[in-house]
Amino acid sequence: MSVRIHFTDDDLAHIRLAQTPDPLWEALLSMHVLQTNAASAVFGPWRRAVRPELPAPVRELLRLAPPNGYSPDFLTPAGGAGGLEAGIGALLSTPRQRLRRDLLELAHTGRRLPSWAASLADGDREAVGQLATALRSYIRIALAPWWDAIRTRLDAERSLHDRFLTESHLDGLLGRLHPGLSWQPPVLEVRGVGGVDRDVRLDGRGLLVLPSYFCWRHPTLLKDPGLPVVVVYPMAHDSVVGQPRPRASLGALLGQTRTEVLESLAEHHGMTTTELAHGVGIAPATASHHAGVLREAGLLSTSRAGQAVLHTLTPLGLALLDG
Repeated sequence: MSVRIHFTDDDLAHIRLAQTPDPLWEALLSMHVLQTNAASAVFGPWRRAVRPELPAPVRELLRLAPPNGYSPDFLTPAGGAGGLEAGIGALLSTPRQRLRRDLLELAHTGRRLPSWAASLADGDREAVGQLATALRSYIRIALAPWWDAIRTRLDAERSLHDRFLTESHLDGLLGRLHPGLSWQPPVLEVRGVGGVDRDVRLDGRGLLVLPSYFCWRHPTLLKDPGLPVVVVYPMAHDSVVGQPRPRASLGALLGQTRTEVLESLAEHHGMTTTELAHGVGIAPATASHHAGVLREAGLLSTSRAGQAVLHTLTPLGLALLDG
C-alpha cells in the first residue's frame, strides 16, 4: 500500500525543502506520539514532562488526533509553514465544508470526539475559537520548551542535504530522505501511509518536503489530494536520551572498521567514498566495499550529488549506532 505522487517537468522545478519547522504539523504528530509509548528512548522524557501538565480542555484536543489512522486535514493548514500565528489564522479561516467533511471522516472511524465537535462541524465561531485556544495551550506546554531543539535539528537536517540544495538537485534528494520514500522519476512513492493506496497528480502544483521532529517510523501526508501537497518525513534523532552509545558491542557485531564507517558518517552528516576512506584510514576500494555491505543491510544510503557519490546514514543506521 502506498501513495504515488506523479510529477510533471514543471513540478520538478517547484520542489521545496522546508526552511523551518511547521508548528501545527509538529503539534499534530507530537499528539500521536504522546498517546503511545513508542520510541521511549527518544520521546520518553518528553512524555513524562508533558502528560501531567495537560489540563482537561487540552486533553479533549487529543481526541482529534488518534495515534493511528486518520486525523483531520484541517489541523495542519498550509499556512502553518509561515509560523504559529499564520497557522492559527489559517485554522480559524477553515471553511465549514472542510470542518464538517473531516470530522465526519474521523467519526466514521469510531473515535470518540470532543464535546464541542458537533458545533465545530457546523462552523460555529465559538467552537473554532475553542479549538484554536486548546491548540495554542498544547503548543505552549508540549512544544515551546523544546522548540529550540526542534529548530536546531531541522537546521542540521538541511545541512545534511546542502550538496543537493546548492546544486539544485532537489529531485535527486527525494529518494534519499527516508526508506519510506522511493523516487523513480517522475513518481515519488510514499510507503506506509495508514493503509492508503492511491495516485496523486501534482499537475504543476509542486511539492513541499517537510522534515519533522515528531514524525515517527513512516512518512505521512494529507488525505485530501486536492489540498497543497506536503510530504512529511521523520528526521533521524542524534542520540538516545540518557543512554551511552554501546560502541564496543557494536564493534563486535559489525566489525571495528564498519563501526568506524558509521561513526564517521554520523559525525560528518554524509561523505564521499574518498572522504570516508580518508576519515577511517582505509583504501578507497575498501571503503567502497564496506559501504556496499552497510547499504545492503539498510544502514546507509548512497546517492549522487553532482559528480560525487555521497554516503549518508539511514534512520536505521543512526538508531543502531545510538543503541
